[in-house]
Amino acid sequence: MDFAWLQLRHRIKKMLKADTLPDIKSLLFLIGVQELGTVKKDFSKEEKRDLIHVAACALLEEEGYYEFEGRDQDGWPHWIVKKPFTLKGVDEQEKVLKRNIIHYFKNLETENQNQ
Repeated sequence: MDFAWLQLRHRIKKMLKADTLPDIKSLLFLIGVQELGTVKKDFSKEEKRDLIHVAACALLEEEGYYEFEGRDQDGWPHWIVKKPFTLKGVDEQEKVLKRNIIHYFKNLETENQNQ
């Protein structure tokens, strides 16, 4: 998984023409924007935090932790908790998120190739 994680970070860095490799928060932010479906030049600090939360919910939905509930009047997606996220420790939680981020981008790439 470490190799796949590093590979993904390099692909995203190249795609964004960034100077540094994106960290997990940056990738969660990108996924949040993708899930929101709206791109703005500037997101507020609160919106950035919400986008990271949106990403976490979207990523953990496949493992049954969340269920998509719908969108609010502003178009923001919402999920309901289906089972508590019980993993202890930052390392274990990060590992699960990284695995799901890799999977998310593979699925996105496949969808784009099929269009």
